Amino acid sequence: MARKDLLKSVIGQPAERPVDGGRSSYAMRGASKSMKVSIDSLAENSKRLLEGETIVEINPDLIDASFVNDRLSGDDEAFDELKASISASGQDTPVLLRPHPETPNRYMVVFGHRRVRVARALGQPVRAVVKEMDDVAHVLAQGQENTARADLSFIEKALFAKNLHNLGQGKDVIQQALTIDGTLLSRMLSIAGVVPEHVIAAIGPAKQIGRDRWEDLKKLMAVKTNVTVADSVLATDGFDQLDSDTKFEILHSKVVEAGRVPKRRTVKAAPAKRTWTAGEGRIKGVIGRSGRAYSISLTSKDSAEFGEFLSENLDQLYADFLSQSEETSTT
Repeated sequence: MARKDLLKSVIGQPAERPVDGGRSSYAMRGASKSMKVSIDSLAENSKRLLEGETIVEINPDLIDASFVNDRLSGDDEAFDELKASISASGQDTPVLLRPHPETPNRYMVVFGHRRVRVARALGQPVRAVVKEMDDVAHVLAQGQENTARADLSFIEKALFAKNLHNLGQGKDVIQQALTIDGTLLSRMLSIAGVVPEHVIAAIGPAKQIGRDRWEDLKKLMAVKTNVTVADSVLATDGFDQLDSDTKFEILHSKVVEAGRVPKRRTVKAAPAKRTWTAGEGRIKGVIGRSGRAYSISLTSKDSAEFGEFLSENLDQLYADFLSQSEETSTT
């Protein structure tokens, strides 16, 4: 495979005959701009980035993290499992690196952060493929590889999207990197923007907590007093020793128990109206009150003539009303 073709799946230039039957290409018309692709296509993209390339061994001390973070702490169990596996059988899958864009003779991780950490912990070199790529190609490869592996939780993806947005990446690039549509991206950015970053960091990746639960927590965190409640929960002895999903559940329940649930808008009931008819249906009216306003709407055959009669006699009608009110107050 020619070197220039290897990045086509990443930078949006599909090969003439995609090896996945075309599933990895993005339709750019109408609703298809959501750029949804199948997980197996994304996995194929990652493989093509590595296939046919020379694998080299690099000192992990020369490797820096990606310029955009996509992970939260709290994956110690997964890290330990990977460490044990690599220690016993070696590193089967290489990581993808790029020459560091700012520092000569150093490298930046595109994907494979955990494998780099394991190599550093074991004191052994990292098996890697090194590719020249710009920031956009980097972002797409990093995001799609993690999506293909189903490796990031919802909140990690939301923070990844927020970090990319803060770095000035366009929404179309973020959508393609995470294989999501514009609606979901907006929700992710909203959640990551409203829930305080220190609260998210304290909870961790929360692998079992999905979009709806985080959406609910976002609504709670929109109330300032609830943030204070959350901070008190975070400071509770032993909280930091809990697993990430349990942290979320406890914090959420404590905030709800505090009773500071966002107020929902009350929908005012429509003002009651009544109908009036006379003259065997020759005149009809709809009468109702709304606040300080009182309206009479006349329809049917004689509405215009009767309306004129009412308007001409309003002064007398009001005088009769006052006279009747005075008589009622004296009795």
